[in-house]
Amino acid sequence: MTVSRGSRALLVLAAVAVAFAAADTYVVVLALPDMMASAGISVAELQRAAPIVSGFLLGYVAMLPLIGRIADLRGRVPVLVASLVVFSLGSLVTALAYDLPSMVAGRFLQGLGGGGLVPATLALVADLYPPRRRGVPLGLVSAVQEVGAVLGPLVGALVLAVADWRAIFALNLVVGLALAVAVRALARRGAGVPAPTAPGRPDWLGLLLALATLAVGSLVFLRPSVLLRDLFWGRLWIPFVPDGRWLSPVGAAAAALAVLTLLRWAFARRPLVDVRAWGRSMREADLLGSLLLAAVLAGVILTFATADPEVQLVSDRAVFYVGGSAVALLALVLHLRRADSPLLPRAALRARPAWGALVVSFLVGAALIAALIDIPLFARTTVYPDSQLMAALVLVRFLVALPVGAVLGGWLLRLLPAGVVASVGMVLAAVGFAWMSTWGLDSLERASATIPLLVGGLGFGLALAPVSAAVLAATDPGVHGVASALVVVARMIGMLVGISALTTIGLRRFYAERDAIPPLSEVCGGGGSCPAYVEALKEAGIAQEQTVFLGAAVCALLAAGLALVLLRGAATRDVSAAGALRTGT
Repeated sequence: MTVSRGSRALLVLAAVAVAFAAADTYVVVLALPDMMASAGISVAELQRAAPIVSGFLLGYVAMLPLIGRIADLRGRVPVLVASLVVFSLGSLVTALAYDLPSMVAGRFLQGLGGGGLVPATLALVADLYPPRRRGVPLGLVSAVQEVGAVLGPLVGALVLAVADWRAIFALNLVVGLALAVAVRALARRGAGVPAPTAPGRPDWLGLLLALATLAVGSLVFLRPSVLLRDLFWGRLWIPFVPDGRWLSPVGAAAAALAVLTLLRWAFARRPLVDVRAWGRSMREADLLGSLLLAAVLAGVILTFATADPEVQLVSDRAVFYVGGSAVALLALVLHLRRADSPLLPRAALRARPAWGALVVSFLVGAALIAALIDIPLFARTTVYPDSQLMAALVLVRFLVALPVGAVLGGWLLRLLPAGVVASVGMVLAAVGFAWMSTWGLDSLERASATIPLLVGGLGFGLALAPVSAAVLAATDPGVHGVASALVVVARMIGMLVGISALTTIGLRRFYAERDAIPPLSEVCGGGGSCPAYVEALKEAGIAQEQTVFLGAAVCALLAAGLALVLLRGAATRDVSAAGALRTGT
C-alpha cells in the first residue's frame, strides 16, 4: 500500500494541530496570574482559579469518546475541521473574557476542540497505513502531543514578553482557523480520505449571520468605552436587570442572531454547517452514553484536579464527586447493555491487548507527568531559582529524546511485538527516574545529568507507539476513533491521579525533612540572613522531588511488566492491509 503525498501532508497538518492544541494545555502556566487579575481574583485565592485549568481538562477528556465515535461514523476530516473551529471559538471567548465564568467557558471549548483532534488523527493513521506500517506515524503523532507540554510555557513566555495574556489566545484563534482552512482545502484536493462535503455553492447567508453573531457578541464582551459614553449608543448596553450584561439590547441582539444562524444552518439546502447531519451523528454515536461517560470522567477529574496537593490527595468535595461518578457509572453500564447502538459496541474492547492498552496508558501517564512537572520544579529548587525559562529548558533535554524514541519504537514494531517494545521503553523510563532520584543540589550543573533525562525521554517515546498500535490492531476499524480516544483518556486520567498521588507522597517527605531541621535560632544564632538554614530547606525540597522520581520509577516498572503481559498477542506486524483500509465513514 502506497500513501499519497497529499495523505501524508494531511497527516502532518493534523499532527501539527495536535501539538498546537496540546501546548494550550500548559499555556496558562505563565499567564494564570494575569488572567486571575482580569477576573478580579487575587493571587492569594489561587484555588478559585482552579476552574480555568480544570475546565480545559473537562473539555479535553470528558467528551473525547463521543468525538472519537463521531469520527468513526462521520469521518476523520470533518471531525478535524470541526475540532479546530471549536478550538478557535474557545480561544476567541477566552481572549475576550471579562470574568471567571466566561474564561472557564472559553477554556472548556478550547479543551473540547483540542481533545477532538487526537482520536481523529490517530484513527486517520489507521486509515492510511496498514498495521505493519503504523508504528512510526503513530509514534510521531503521540510524540508531538507530549512535546506540546514544553512548547506551551515557552510560547506563553515569548508572547507575554511583548503583549498581555489575551494575545496568547488571539494567536490560538488565528492559527486554529488557518489549520482548519488548510485541512479542509487539502482534503478537497484528494488527500486520500473523504472530503468533509461535496463542493458546491457557498452558504453566504449562513456565513454572514455567523460573522454578525460573532461581531455583536464581541461587543457584549468588550463594551467599547467610546460607545458606552455616547448618549445614544450607550443605551444599547444598559441591562434590563442589574448585573445582566447579556440581558441588554446588544446582548439580546447577539442571542437573536445566534438563533437565526442556527435556523439557517438547520434548514438551508446546503448550509455552512450541517447541524442536522451533526445531530444525526451524535445520536448514532450514542449521545446519552457519551454524556454518562462524561459525567463519570468529570467526577474523577474534579476529585483530583481541584485538590490542594499541599494538604490533600483529593478534593474536599471528593465524596460528592466520586459519588456522582459512581451513580453515572452504574447508569452507563445499564445503558450500554440495553442500547441498540452503544457508544462502545459490545465486545469492542474484549481482546486483552485492547483493554490492556488502556491500563498501560494509565500507568504511562502517571509516570510521565512526574517528568513534565517535577523536572522543572527540581531545576527551580536547585540551580535556577529565578528563571522559569531556564528550568523549562532542562525539561527540553528530556523532550528532545522523546520523539526520537517514538520513531525508533514505531520502527521496532516491524521487528518485535508491541508488548516487548513498550516494556523496554518503560524499563528505560524507570532507570531514568531512579537515576534522577539520586540528584543532589548541584547535579544539574554536571554534564552527566543529561544522561537520565535522555534515557527517560527515549523510554517514554519507545512506549507511545506500541500502546496505540496495540489497541488499533485489537479493535475493529469501525471503532478506531473511540478506541483511540479511550487510550488518550486513560493517559490523561493517569496524569491527574499520578500528579496528585506523587505530589502528596513527596510533600510528606518534605514536611518530615523540614520538621527535622533545627529552629532558625539554633542553626544561625538568630537575626540576619542565614544561608545554612536556606540550604537546609533546599535539601528538604530536593528530598521531596527525589521521592516523586522514585514513585514515578515504580509506576514505570508496573507499566513495563503489564505491557509484556497485556499487550501480548497484539497483531501489529502481520495483519493484512485490507482491514486497515476500511473506515467507519
